[in-house]
Amino acid sequence: MSATSTVESIQTEETATVGTNADLSDKQHRILAYLREHAAEQTYFKSRLIAEELGLSAKEVGANMSAVVDAAVDIDVEKWGYSSGTTWMVTR
Repeated sequence: MSATSTVESIQTEETATVGTNADLSDKQHRILAYLREHAAEQTYFKSRLIAEELGLSAKEVGANMSAVVDAAVDIDVEKWGYSSGTTWMVTR
């Protein structure tokens, strides 16, 4: 592989990663950043508690989570439960 091919390959990979996160709205970026920041401390997150921390409604968090799930490459986000609000399981 030539040096030019290597650089083009790296740029393509970077664009793919950035493109995924670049497609997120401000709210989705804030939710993803919050989950990344707190994933080491805890595993389960309730939508209403994320909302309280970020100044959003629980409905806004829930409506934006599918984009966050798709964009999260360094953490896994899975819908976990519904009792007294949606709970999300986040693992590294």
